[in-house]
Amino acid sequence: MAASEALAARATPILERLVAFDTTSHLSNLALIEWVEAYLAGLGVASRRVTNADGAKANLLATLGPDADGGVVLSGHTDVVPVKGQAWTSDPFVLTERDGRLFGRGSADMKGFIALALAAAPDFLAARLPKPVHFAFSYDEEIGCFGAPAMIEVIARELPRPALVVVGEPTSMEVVSAHKGITAWRVTVTGREAHSAQTHLGVSANMAAVRLMAALAELASQLERDADPASPFLPKHPTLTIGKIAGGTAGNILARECEFLFDLRAPPGLDVRRCLAGFLALAAKVDGEIKARAPEGGVLVEQLADVPPLRPEPNSVAEAFVRRLAGDNGPSRVASFASEAGQFQGAGLSTVLCGPGSIDQAHQPDEYVDIAQMERGAAFMTRLAEALAG
Repeated sequence: MAASEALAARATPILERLVAFDTTSHLSNLALIEWVEAYLAGLGVASRRVTNADGAKANLLATLGPDADGGVVLSGHTDVVPVKGQAWTSDPFVLTERDGRLFGRGSADMKGFIALALAAAPDFLAARLPKPVHFAFSYDEEIGCFGAPAMIEVIARELPRPALVVVGEPTSMEVVSAHKGITAWRVTVTGREAHSAQTHLGVSANMAAVRLMAALAELASQLERDADPASPFLPKHPTLTIGKIAGGTAGNILARECEFLFDLRAPPGLDVRRCLAGFLALAAKVDGEIKARAPEGGVLVEQLADVPPLRPEPNSVAEAFVRRLAGDNGPSRVASFASEAGQFQGAGLSTVLCGPGSIDQAHQPDEYVDIAQMERGAAFMTRLAEALAG
């Protein structure tokens, strides 16, 4: 059996264990982190937690190899999206093999990559690498990439400087060198309740919110109309969508509160604040109008997340290196989804995306990663050990 085939075989039971931990973002990921810590300790590898404020979640850092510059960071997030309301044909937290695929929540996004990295750990150690491999496993990527910044700060401040970062998002083991960023927003409109026949006595939060949402809908259409035809992204334009709306108590009561969430996914180079300037000005205007009639009311616009894009790097060290290991001779690729890669890049680290599975399966019921993709990922890890060994 070839080294990569053996590695792929070792990765499957590891993926089975990782999938079994329900690390949906609203839950703690500590049980998974503890298991990985124990696995690495069994190999003689020390690891370090970088926790959130209340200690309920943690990133995990580990270095395999010497305390030297020029290593490679293998990064993946441990959290997954919810399964509630999805029509799964098997238990989402039990890895299930059928038709050459491994089904389970997170199998593609992105516990498959983490399993491959962990399965490769004995090979990295046995190779006595002159340059290290760093594992960087994060929390809360799915809800705004909130976990990675503290971990990246530790990497930048305390670790030998890595040469590059591979974020193992599902890209079918093809290199992605740029992606859109995302900002997420919550708008809360507060009015004053009154009978719907006595509109002069109250302010409908719903009616005010509709004005604001209409402005966002028009902005979304304008962004689409103004799309750069040469953009490599799909869709080519920045996308703005209102994802959730809640407001009112009854059809004959002026709504006291209406809340909606929207996000803006923008390619590198777009000034998000400038793009939203007209909407923010309208929100301030509506806020004043409401307060004039109901001083206790108004409009509150809150930014919930700000994930930077991954920008194309001229003469990218990461892209050249990872393409060679992945056997990728195709054109430069971009992604419309966001990831932690832009945060690593913001710390001055050359970064690309490359991992097993397809983003088309991510977040879906019956999420899966093809066994063939895991085998390609195993070959990548084997070549990585060989490349770092010199």
